[in-house]
This record gives sequence, C-alpha cells and structure tokens, in this order.
Amino acid sequence: MKKTVTIICSALCSLCIFVSLDGYSQEQETAEETGLTPKFGVKGGLNLTNLYVDNVKDENVKVGGHFGFYAKLPISTGVSIQPELLYTNKGAKETYSNFAQGSGEYRFNLNYVELPVSLVFNIVKNFNIHAGGYAAYLTSANVKNVQNGDIQGVTDLNADNFNRFDYGLVGGLGVDVENFTIGARYNYGLREVGQSGNLSGDLTKNSKNSGVTLFIGFAF
Repeated sequence: MKKTVTIICSALCSLCIFVSLDGYSQEQETAEETGLTPKFGVKGGLNLTNLYVDNVKDENVKVGGHFGFYAKLPISTGVSIQPELLYTNKGAKETYSNFAQGSGEYRFNLNYVELPVSLVFNIVKNFNIHAGGYAAYLTSANVKNVQNGDIQGVTDLNADNFNRFDYGLVGGLGVDVENFTIGARYNYGLREVGQSGNLSGDLTKNSKNSGVTLFIGFAF
C-alpha cells in the first residue's frame, strides 16, 4: 500500500505541476475574477483504500469510488474553506490464515456518507494544497467471500456490526483552471472500523480507514 501510494502521489505531483503551468498560460487568455466569488460544484473519482489489520496473511488495496457536491468559500485572497458532501466506498481485501479464526480471502465493502472540510491554500496560480478533517456515517456494509474462505459468520456481517461513525484527517493537492478542478487526497481515519466484542472487531483488530482518492470536479 505504501509503495502504491508513493508511486501515485509522485505521478500526480508531476501531472499537477504540468497542468498548473499549462493552466497558467490559459488563464491569461480569459477574464480574471474581480472578487472573492464562492463556487459550488460536483466532484467524483477513484478511491484506493485499505485497512491495516493485524494477524492477516496479506492486505490488498480495494478499489472504489466517490461522488458528491462541494463548495469553495473564499475567506481572503488565496485562502478558502471547502466543505463537501460525498458518498464514498472504503474497505480492503484481506487474506486470513490462522488456526483460531480460519482462512480465506474476504473483501470488506464499507459505504459512507462523508463530510470533509478543508482549508485550501493557493501556492501559485491555479495550484493549491488543502488540509482538514472529515466526519462520516456508515450507511451500508458487507463482506464478500473472494476465495473459498471458511470463517464462520463473516459474510453475515452488515453495517450494524461495524462502528457507524468515523472521523479522521485529510490532506492533498489540487489544480484549478477556471471552473475545473483535479487532484489527489490522502484520508487517514482516527476511529476503529470494527466493534469491540464483535466478530468485526476480532477480524479488523484496531484497524482504521485509510486511502488515496483521485478526483475531478466542475463548479457552476
């Protein structure tokens, strides 16, 4: 996961710098905004998520998606607050192999309604970094038997068996050209996914949500 994140972030940094420079030249050919104008739009993209679970043979990134709405509310030149409302897929694919629990590969699918709020700083024209936090509510969950798993009861787990509320930190970078935005973000959860004393807690131990999101958006 760490190697995957490093490769993706390096590629995105190169892409964002290129788009930022290209966007700068394009921006000079259009009318400049004359004031601090709020923007509202839609966004979506790809999730690459994981759960760091103890006592498992292998951990693999789960591919998912997210979509929703965002607002960019300027508070001064080059600084904005960006709240969002998203529906997002998280989870992981885990391979178990131990005497106590059993063996097999399972995919944990966790679907949240998420509210990230970030402070956005423009470093140079069109290029920004953002940092903040998020709160989320688990709307649905299921566990799929991917490869002949034999752990009793695991595929019967649903949202009631996991912690409904999640929260954590977010940080990333983005490029804005006119009303179009593209970027990447890292999400770091601060609350355990599984419930203590429940099978979900036994399987996920003290693991939390984490992952990289790649997004595009358009403001109206």
